[in-house]
Amino acid sequence: MKFTGYDLGPFHDEMFAAPGVARDGTRLLVEKIESLPEGELSRRQQKAEKALYDLGITFTVYGHEQGTEKIFPFDVVPRVVSAKDWDKVEIGLKQRIFALNLFLDDIYHDQKILRDGVIPREIIETAEGFLPACMGINPPRGIWCHVTGTDLVRDEKGVFYVLEDNLRCPSGVSYVLANRRLMKRTLPEVFAASRVRPVDDYPARLLDMLLRMAPHPVAQPCVALLTPGIYNSAYFEHSFLALQTGIELVQNHDLIVENDFVYMRTTKGLKKVDVIYRRLNDDFLDPLAFRPESLLGVPGIMSAYRAGNVCLANAPGTGVADDKVVYAFVPEIIRYYLGETPFLPNVPTYLCWRDADRAFVLDNLETMVVKAANESGGYGMLVGPGSTRAEREEFTRRIQDRPRNYIAQPALMLSRAPVIVGDHFEGRHVDLRPYILHGGDVQVIPGGLTRVALKKGSLVVNSSQGGGSKDTWVLKH
Repeated sequence: MKFTGYDLGPFHDEMFAAPGVARDGTRLLVEKIESLPEGELSRRQQKAEKALYDLGITFTVYGHEQGTEKIFPFDVVPRVVSAKDWDKVEIGLKQRIFALNLFLDDIYHDQKILRDGVIPREIIETAEGFLPACMGINPPRGIWCHVTGTDLVRDEKGVFYVLEDNLRCPSGVSYVLANRRLMKRTLPEVFAASRVRPVDDYPARLLDMLLRMAPHPVAQPCVALLTPGIYNSAYFEHSFLALQTGIELVQNHDLIVENDFVYMRTTKGLKKVDVIYRRLNDDFLDPLAFRPESLLGVPGIMSAYRAGNVCLANAPGTGVADDKVVYAFVPEIIRYYLGETPFLPNVPTYLCWRDADRAFVLDNLETMVVKAANESGGYGMLVGPGSTRAEREEFTRRIQDRPRNYIAQPALMLSRAPVIVGDHFEGRHVDLRPYILHGGDVQVIPGGLTRVALKKGSLVVNSSQGGGSKDTWVLKH
């Protein structure tokens, strides 16, 4: 299979600088792919897809007519990121996480940033992710956002932008690890020669961070991953990470709170739990503190957390920084807490609760991407350039009814990467979700989840909306 005739279009292409001209870090990859016998790459693609089935690497699409369990589509042509580009990404992400952690600590304590008028108080108090129950809580080592997945995109000039922050229960890292294992088997020769930075040590890094979060000095802290159970869309990831890190995989019925300590039921009796990596949304976490009808939470766990007897990662309350309206203020958050210029820019954002912004958005819906403040997975979203008149009218009503709940951004010309389509390659839009661990020092895993919009022309890369993924090769210097 050759790249002859591959159309770059008007976009930044991740593999080619110009038609037939591979970027510096991708030349070896292009040469290897083109040197394969006819049909060999397609055979390797099919083999990789079968491996996904065999490994059970699935996600759940709720309400899908053809069944809920789906294999996450995978394209064997990797996305390559140069060392120079990655250095910029890493600096910017570390800066962002440090600032967001300071912001969260401030919001749940003195709220200086609100008193100083940097962010309107009403924006925080009306944010779904702001939890008054977390006021005054001091998480171990002052760390709120232990695991973050930050979504990045590139424009037609190749400039990286932050699209959104995910600080509650970011998912997808299991696919990063699985994709890498597949690529080592699919293109072993070129992988070995390309000097790709490893991601395989992520479970060890995650475990080390969680162990350091134990609230009291313990020789061997007990760490558990709290999952909602087998019907959750990311259950594969929960079980995978528990297995890879060697920590306990538990559900709410496995845990009990006594005297403000959390214990795990075992065949040898109760065992105290020091750190819980929770993959359960805030409002379901504790029926005594949040939603009383929750059948997934652990009664009293927030009391144990407030007493300082257990660490919850990520900390409850981090969702206020996920709110897409708060996202628009992150550049000001960085300047306020760090006194620095943001290294990675936000996508220009219009806030529909502002009269002037709302008027502009409603007049230009055909060119905008409209998002609900707290939706994810590509839901609650209007992609203006591909929308119908009826869809735009519907979103006009939604915005007018709940202006606080919507933001809008110009539809960027997202970068593209080649994917296999039948017997040839076509460009498809991609984004990138790197994973960041904060355990005192901030570590950015070199790579992340490259999601690709497999539907021709689509700008929506989410797996729930027909997207797939690629392995992400970050090259060494």
